[in-house]
Amino acid sequence: MSTSFYQAQELAELGLKSYGKNVFVSRKCSIYGASNISIGNNVRIDDFCVLSGKIEIGNFVHIAAASLLFGGGQGIVMKDFSTLSSRCAVYAKSDDYSGMGLTNPMVPDEFKKVYEAKVIIGRHAIIGSGTTILPGVEIGEGSSVGAMGLVTKSLEAWGIFVGLPVRKLKDRDKKILNLEKEFLAL
Repeated sequence: MSTSFYQAQELAELGLKSYGKNVFVSRKCSIYGASNISIGNNVRIDDFCVLSGKIEIGNFVHIAAASLLFGGGQGIVMKDFSTLSSRCAVYAKSDDYSGMGLTNPMVPDEFKKVYEAKVIIGRHAIIGSGTTILPGVEIGEGSSVGAMGLVTKSLEAWGIFVGLPVRKLKDRDKKILNLEKEFLAL
């Protein structure tokens, strides 16, 4: 990879909670609360991504350009072989929009109402470009979400989901599990 990614020593200087081998984080990625972020092996995080709060990234994960991960205190978990396409937004924390509290980070906490719940993106899940995932959602293993999806509820494993909000279109083929075994046996 080119020098547009942090070198190993520079990764160490970021103050991440942990990181593995073969990790490529763009120098144009913004990282907030690095001590709460763990990155596994064989991970690539592209330009203009934002990582904030508690985030756990597994092995063989790709986060494409301009994706946003707001983990808050509950966190976001991206399991092995999961992928976020470009311009995805994942929220484990969100202001309440009902009018029961003020919003934005410039308002003291006692005047705000915030919803916070862990987000889990399962093994082999792939999230299409422009998708938004809201707090408390679990994307089941092997599921895929089509471009521009809005995920407001947890999704079962091995489904293909599309729409606003997403709905199941059909089942997804599990052939990738055999390909994973082949790949890891190399």
